[in-house]
Amino acid sequence: MRFKNVFSIIGPSMVGPSSSHTAGAVRIGRVARQLLGRQPEKVEVTLFGSFAETYWGHGTDLALTAGLLNFDTDDERIPEADIEAEKAGMDIEWIQGKGNGPHPNSVKLKLWAGDRKADVIAASIGGGTIAVYALNGFDVQITGEYPTIAVTHSDSRGVIAGLTGLLSREGLNIGYMDVDRKGRSEAAMTVFELDTPPSASVLEEMARLPHILEVTMIDLTQRS
Repeated sequence: MRFKNVFSIIGPSMVGPSSSHTAGAVRIGRVARQLLGRQPEKVEVTLFGSFAETYWGHGTDLALTAGLLNFDTDDERIPEADIEAEKAGMDIEWIQGKGNGPHPNSVKLKLWAGDRKADVIAASIGGGTIAVYALNGFDVQITGEYPTIAVTHSDSRGVIAGLTGLLSREGLNIGYMDVDRKGRSEAAMTVFELDTPPSASVLEEMARLPHILEVTMIDLTQRS
């Protein structure tokens, strides 16, 4: 075990220059895990910039692994995340990418479990906060600070109106929304950051709307 306790890598006493390399990395791993919707069996992690240069010494690899296991940032098992991943049968490949990517502390994760696949591009931007730049190949941005719904759908007329109308009827306020599409009339993704988390019934109703392909909840505000 490389670190004696959780406080060796996540405050108040921390290995590394800032929580960017630890707490933020845990949160990125959790986003990827929740996007996949289950525990990954195989993960490919490509690190860029400072992450690539110092991930071993600063415990960034353990932090990302902990997030992939859906551990919270204060979980006492973080220092042994590599051991926990091995027990869980999670195979992780670490790659040092070239350049900084979208940010000096950025990472690209590809996850597989059964017939499911997910990929995330994100960065830890300081103080434990993160910026997510892409989900499953769509250039949509989220912060992880709010309950977030990621909706994959066809690029069809009325889809976004149907989604926002449903959220409005349920009394859910949209703090931020972003949309990207592969091309005209092709696959698209819309993300909603909400002030409060939606109920399971809202997500189920959303999935039944016309032209909806998948609805995924990403909520780092909930304890794992």
